[in-house]
Amino acid sequence: MTTKIYMDNAATTPVRDEVFDAILPYFKEYYGNASSVYSIAKESKKALEKAREQVAKGIGAKTEEIYFTAGGSESDNMALRGVAEALKTKGNHIITTKIEHHAILHTCEYLEKNGYEVTYLPVDEFGKIRLEELESSIRPETILISVMFANNEIGTIQPVGEIGKIAEKHGILFHTDAVQAVGHVPIHVEEMKIDLLSMSGHKLGGPKGIGAIYIRKGVPVQPLIFGGAQEKKKRAGTENIAGIVGLGKAVELATAEMSVETKRLLHLRDQLISGILEKVPYSRLNGHPTDRLPGNCNISFSYIEGESMLLLLDAIGVAASSGSACTSGSLDPSHVLMAIGLPHGVAHGSLRLTLDRGNTEEDVNFVLKKIPEIVQKLRDMSPLYEEIVNKKA
Repeated sequence: MTTKIYMDNAATTPVRDEVFDAILPYFKEYYGNASSVYSIAKESKKALEKAREQVAKGIGAKTEEIYFTAGGSESDNMALRGVAEALKTKGNHIITTKIEHHAILHTCEYLEKNGYEVTYLPVDEFGKIRLEELESSIRPETILISVMFANNEIGTIQPVGEIGKIAEKHGILFHTDAVQAVGHVPIHVEEMKIDLLSMSGHKLGGPKGIGAIYIRKGVPVQPLIFGGAQEKKKRAGTENIAGIVGLGKAVELATAEMSVETKRLLHLRDQLISGILEKVPYSRLNGHPTDRLPGNCNISFSYIEGESMLLLLDAIGVAASSGSACTSGSLDPSHVLMAIGLPHGVAHGSLRLTLDRGNTEEDVNFVLKKIPEIVQKLRDMSPLYEEIVNKKA
C-alpha cells in the first residue's frame, strides 16, 4: 500500500516545491564548476555565495563562517575530529552526552581509540543534561563540549544558551549538533555562544547529501578531506552547487515561516500526544513535555513490540518510526530511551511520530483512530499483557 500519511519527518522530509524549482537550473543550465573563471562558472559561484548568505542569516552567523559539507554526519565528524586534531597539544578531553546521534558517539569512540578521553554526561528522565554536572566534568585538558540542540528521537531541547555560557566562561569550544533544530526552532549562534554547529538539508525540506557546518571565526579546525582549495581549504572537493542552492533556499523558507508553522505544529503535536495517552492504557510520553521539538511525538507502549506496530501502520498507509532511522536495523533498544531510564521491554515498544508542514489535522485524527486499535490487536497476542489483565480482573 502506498503511503497516505507521512509521519517520519525526523528521518527525512520531502523536498519542497520551491526548493526543487530553485535547484533544477543547476543541473542543466548552470552546470559550471564554481572554481573556474568563465561566465557559466561565475553563475555557480554566485549561487554558492547566495546560499552561504541564506544559511548564515538563518542561524545568526556571518557569511564567511558557513562551510558546506555532504550532510550532518560529515559536519559532526568535522567538528569533533577537526577540533581534536587542531587542539591536541592543548588537551585531550571532550565532553558530550549519552543521547547524542551516532555520528557523534561513534566519532567519540574513534577518538578514544586515538588517545582522547571522553565524558558522556547522563540525562534526566526527560532527556536533559544537568548543567551542574556539565560544569563539574570540565578539566584543565578539556578542549570541546558537544551537546546536541534537540534530540532526534525524543525531541527534547537542551539549554543550549546556558551550555554556551559555561563553555565561554571556561574558555572551551562548544559544538552543537543542530540537525533536528535548524529551521524548526529559533537559533542565534552569537547569542547562544555556539562555536560550531552542524546542520543537514534533508531535515527541513531540502535535498539529501548536503549539509553545512558553522565555524565561528578564529576557531581552529583541521580539515577531514584534502585536495583542492574549496571552502577556504576547510573541505576539498568540487562543490555540490545544486544541493547547496537547495539547502540555502530550504533554510530561508523554514526560518521565514517558523513562527506561524511552529504554532500550527504545536497544536497538532499536542493533540496527537494527549489523544494517544488518553486512549491507550499503559502508554507514556518520552522526552520533555514542553521543551521539545514542535513536531515530535515519541510514546512507549508496554507489552508490545514497536516494529510490529510500524508494520501494521505501514499496512494502512502510515509511515512512522520506532527511533532513529540510522539505527532502524538494530535489534537493540534505543540508547536514548535507555538513557532516560526506560526498561528494555518498554523501550522496545516505542513509536516516534514526527510532523512537519505536510501534515494536517485529518492526518492526526486518522492516526488517533487507528493506533488504539493496532495496540490492542498486538496486546491481544501478548501473553504478558494477558497476565496483567487477568491480575486486574
